[in-house]
Amino acid sequence: MKTNENKLASTLKSHHFELKHSLVLLVILIFFQLLVSFVHKISLQNFLVRSNEWYQKDYAERIANLTATSLELLLETSLQNRAMERTESRKIIQAFNIILSQQLLQHHIHEVCVLLPEKDGNIVAIEDGQLLFEYLFENRLDSAQPDESHLEAIRMYRENEKQLVEAEEICSLVENKRTFHVFVPFVPRGEYIGAIYMKNEPDFGFITSGIISSYNETSLIFIALVLFGLLAMFYISSYTVRERDDAQKLLFEEREQKLKRDIHSQKEALFVKRIYHTHHKAEKVMGFIKEDLQAISVDNIKEIKYRVIKYANFISRVIYDMKWYEPPIQAIRNVIFKTNLNELIRFIEKNVFLRVSANHEQIRFAENLDDNVPVIHVNEFVAWEVIEPLIQNCVDHSGKKNFDIEIQTKYSPETKSVTIDIADNGFGIIPELLETNEYGRKRIFQENVSTKEDTRRAGYGCYLAYEIATQRCGWSLDAANKDSGGCQFTIVIPST
Repeated sequence: MKTNENKLASTLKSHHFELKHSLVLLVILIFFQLLVSFVHKISLQNFLVRSNEWYQKDYAERIANLTATSLELLLETSLQNRAMERTESRKIIQAFNIILSQQLLQHHIHEVCVLLPEKDGNIVAIEDGQLLFEYLFENRLDSAQPDESHLEAIRMYRENEKQLVEAEEICSLVENKRTFHVFVPFVPRGEYIGAIYMKNEPDFGFITSGIISSYNETSLIFIALVLFGLLAMFYISSYTVRERDDAQKLLFEEREQKLKRDIHSQKEALFVKRIYHTHHKAEKVMGFIKEDLQAISVDNIKEIKYRVIKYANFISRVIYDMKWYEPPIQAIRNVIFKTNLNELIRFIEKNVFLRVSANHEQIRFAENLDDNVPVIHVNEFVAWEVIEPLIQNCVDHSGKKNFDIEIQTKYSPETKSVTIDIADNGFGIIPELLETNEYGRKRIFQENVSTKEDTRRAGYGCYLAYEIATQRCGWSLDAANKDSGGCQFTIVIPST
């Protein structure tokens, strides 16, 4: 359980949120809220429009049906008494007028009439109680006058008369989604004789507008609350992030100071190791100088002078390196330096390794030096610090009493690069030392790596040679075992 919690905590810590991230999140949330509100509003509006259309049609049909029902009931009670007096006739006519005209008092009803057939097949539109009474009770229309205001109603009735007669159901025609032409079958005593026509324009838009307005207000209030809530969260998170950033800044400054101290300590340690590693070589070279000075004569003065100058320059380089953690680049690579690699290799071979009497009988050097190798613009004694430890490694780790060391130089005109191979015929490098780390550096070139038992004073030769070659000179250095036995160091010097 604790492992899962630690994984979750590490995952959350890996996501570093800044103020801009919170701002983007705020904008996205507000945009989605507005989008949801807009879609909901459109859906609600469409629903209200459809409901309004249905209710308008239902309302118009109910009003027309109520008018037809009133007329039918009035006729049902009046036709039972055929021998009615004049007073009763007047009351019936008045009732007809009330039923037909009462609906016109509503502002959305524009036309009401009774459509009845004549003997000649024409359709007459009656909106007067007297004419309706004469048609129904006296079977005559003598006083009827053509009324052009109902011509449209008569035309639509003729088009739908067959449907009304056969089905005897209410027929509604919609014009411009607002005007309803309603035809209600007129069937007194169960016999179809015509239709009640009503032109109705019901308007319930105020209900839809009221609901939409209320929804808009609710949406605005909700969005405002969400916005203020998000702004509050944004302010709190911004304040928290600012405090976190301040703490991180202090932590980073503290880490920076610690790293600087560690780097300074590492440089001091490396500097001490480098000087410690080279001081015994300087002591050996000083011994060569003393021997040469003691052996100087008229016959060998030029030769000894040449060697002593080389030795002295090497000692000067060692002393110069003691002054700097990191010597300036122009003191290492510069066009004023014109180092002859072949001459340097011969000097190191003859005047360093072969001067040691203990090794003279054991080592056999073989040279294969290319005369086409150009001079390089690297300080001669910096190149010495690279080549000499590699040869020394072959001497120390060959594993044989008598062994051969072959040094070869080769110039490639195609790549304009120089290759130096230093190989021996010993037992080679153990495979563990040829493994590479995550940076691609082989273990033999890492610090404090040696096959010697006491590693406190070993493991610096190949390490320093690699550091100087790759970091200061810009060369490449590699190590490998030969198929025929022994190891081989390869230095590649690119064109300068």
